[in-house]
Amino acid sequence: MGGRKPEEYLSLLDVTSAYAGTVIYGPGGTFGPRVQQDLQLVLLHTGAMIVEINGEKHNVPCGHVALLKPGRNEHFFFDPNRETWHRWIAVSAGEIDPVLMLQLDHLPFSIPISDKMNMLTDLMYSHLGSGGSSAGELMAALGKSALLLYTHECERMNENEAKHPAVIQAKDIIHRQFADELSLNDIARAIRKTPEHLIRLFHRDEALTPMQYLWQYRVKQGIALLKSTGLNIGEVAEQAGFKTSYHFARTIKHHTGQTPSEIRRESYH
Repeated sequence: MGGRKPEEYLSLLDVTSAYAGTVIYGPGGTFGPRVQQDLQLVLLHTGAMIVEINGEKHNVPCGHVALLKPGRNEHFFFDPNRETWHRWIAVSAGEIDPVLMLQLDHLPFSIPISDKMNMLTDLMYSHLGSGGSSAGELMAALGKSALLLYTHECERMNENEAKHPAVIQAKDIIHRQFADELSLNDIARAIRKTPEHLIRLFHRDEALTPMQYLWQYRVKQGIALLKSTGLNIGEVAEQAGFKTSYHFARTIKHHTGQTPSEIRRESYH
């Protein structure tokens, strides 16, 4: 596979244009056959969809997004009993690296639609027909971002397959509420596990305790805020979940060997 991940090949992809669309098919509707021209993400919101690709049928569950690839013969069959609503993002590119195509073929055909994928599709759809010299460039960048998001979420799903569901749930809580006062008991109670059981599961899957994971995540978010915002150190500390700027600075120094000011200065340079 060339030693690179799909995201690395996609980042080099020469995207020439991208657009988004939406359509509702009545019961028993079909579309095609056609030859797919672009890299395309199809988000199925209601109903059901079967895509026949080069003679092989693929079922797309409701609430999933599917990745279609250029040069394939496709025929779509929609729910025979009710309306089917789907949206899509089509991304046109120059010559696509054959290694990238092989890697995309190894990804899941469809995955659950995430909030981020929905928001990105909304954003593209809201910019359809917008004027300005940079409109096309903006849509192309958003289209590439959607492809990168799909590959990233596939990779995250693969990582999570080997992890206990309680660990995944706990990490999701930490990612959403890291800035709040969050205790081990709070996390354990939210996922209906005892603190002791949750610690054992985290040790097995993350080689950390839940609270160690929380503080590492707070450090990561604090560093990102230092590099990407003009907030003062106290504001960054508060938004990253630290009670005082002193605690924040000491923890950052412990993890990185640098003070918050040094990290910010280095990123500016």
